[in-house]
Amino acid sequence: MAVLDKPAAGARGAARGGLANMAGSALAGGTGVVVTWVVARSLGAEQAGAFFAATAAFVLAGGLAKLGTQTGLVYWPARLRATGRAHLLGACLRTGLTPVAVLSVVLAVAMWLAAPAIARVTAHEAGHVVDAHTAGLRMLAVFLPLQALTDALLTATRGYRAMRPTVMLDRVLRSGTQLLFVGAAGIAALWTAGSLPGFALAWAAPYLPVTILSAYALRRLYREGKPPGVTTRRVERAGLRREFWRFTGPRAVASVAQLALQRVDVLLVAALGGLVPAAVYAVAGRFVVLIQFANQGISQSVQPRLAEALAVGDRRTANDLYQTATGWLVLVTWPVNLLVIFFAPVWLRLFGVRYADEGTTVVAVLAAAMLIATGCGMVDMVLAMAGRTSWNLVNVLVALAVTVVLDVLLIPRFGALGAAVGLACSMVVNNLMPLIQVGRSSGLHPFGRGTRAAALLSVTCFGGIPWAVVAVTGTGPTGRTLAMLAAVPAFLAGTWLLRVPLALDAFKPMRRTS
Repeated sequence: MAVLDKPAAGARGAARGGLANMAGSALAGGTGVVVTWVVARSLGAEQAGAFFAATAAFVLAGGLAKLGTQTGLVYWPARLRATGRAHLLGACLRTGLTPVAVLSVVLAVAMWLAAPAIARVTAHEAGHVVDAHTAGLRMLAVFLPLQALTDALLTATRGYRAMRPTVMLDRVLRSGTQLLFVGAAGIAALWTAGSLPGFALAWAAPYLPVTILSAYALRRLYREGKPPGVTTRRVERAGLRREFWRFTGPRAVASVAQLALQRVDVLLVAALGGLVPAAVYAVAGRFVVLIQFANQGISQSVQPRLAEALAVGDRRTANDLYQTATGWLVLVTWPVNLLVIFFAPVWLRLFGVRYADEGTTVVAVLAAAMLIATGCGMVDMVLAMAGRTSWNLVNVLVALAVTVVLDVLLIPRFGALGAAVGLACSMVVNNLMPLIQVGRSSGLHPFGRGTRAAALLSVTCFGGIPWAVVAVTGTGPTGRTLAMLAAVPAFLAGTWLLRVPLALDAFKPMRRTS
């Protein structure tokens, strides 16, 4: 039997789950970009802006309904197993899932009733869009409980270290079906006028089968992991509920604020700048979601192992996991960020000339901020797994305040670019503050050998070589093609040479010896 030390074993486990999750996340991110393109081309700038504003409101309401259980339903199952209290897993799941189900229904009703007011605020300069915007919001409200329950159920499966349900059901099934349905709506729009409510239905409908299958997956994992013949006492269940919500309560507010960081800017651009700038901003910032998917793909695999290590005070394993995962994250996301900047005038033109003219600078600002954010790794999650959810709450609220203040000041004058500056500043704040806190309170930091190697390699190959090539050949199609022919092989060769500090051996199948 192969014998590994604990940090290496943890890295291998995270690599196995993270690789599948990253592949699924890449698929989900790619389909999301295509869905955005279909909507932008089918509905026109004004109705597309209304669609993006409606989905932003939908995601914000769903985030509120989840009550921070995205962290609690991973942290507590992992902690209960690590501390020998696995018999309380059933009580833990009921504690986390029941309030989500109830609150999501309440918020769905509230969103239905408030839809006309939301539409008037975000589409006030395009009065002819208000009715369609209202209908789209109400269509999404019907599916709000399913969205909240899907995320909560899949979070709970990850608490069992099971990544397959998240990958197969959310990343593959939901995103693939979403693309199929929205694509069908886009094809129908070639013969008839595109309908905003129709696109909203196509976008939200996949949550129905995914919710049912997620519930089944969690039920199977629970039954397989339930200790036989063990009962729980009322006092134990009551104690667990108190501990669960004492930990999760601050995270509930923080998770909503975190979602607001990602979505409220679209609503503010629509309200303060108009629906057309909102569409430009949503399209130009779509790559940020792709980067966030990559972050989730790695962090969701690391999260339960990190929680277990911190629960038993094993800081060596925790720091090794944090640094290794950050190196992988930088290796995957920094090339994407740098390529997004390099090719911005090209890929934005696919959405329309106006998107390219007004969105290129927006892309550059957001991509620069994402380099800093991903360079800190999944620091927000590390702080939460260390039990510092109240600190996490303060950080996110400060970052949200930065976003709102800068957006209100800058959007009326600069439109989408003003929103990009606000979001970029808030991302920097929301990563540097917890980075300092994690280092001071837990002695953890992301800047290991792998992180430094991945950053240097990415900047050299995709931040230096392409721009050096086009400085000589020009920025036309030939120049950009030659730049990639130089950059990609250099990056692949460098990755191979640096495979040891990057800990890429963790992705190899483990050989067993007797």
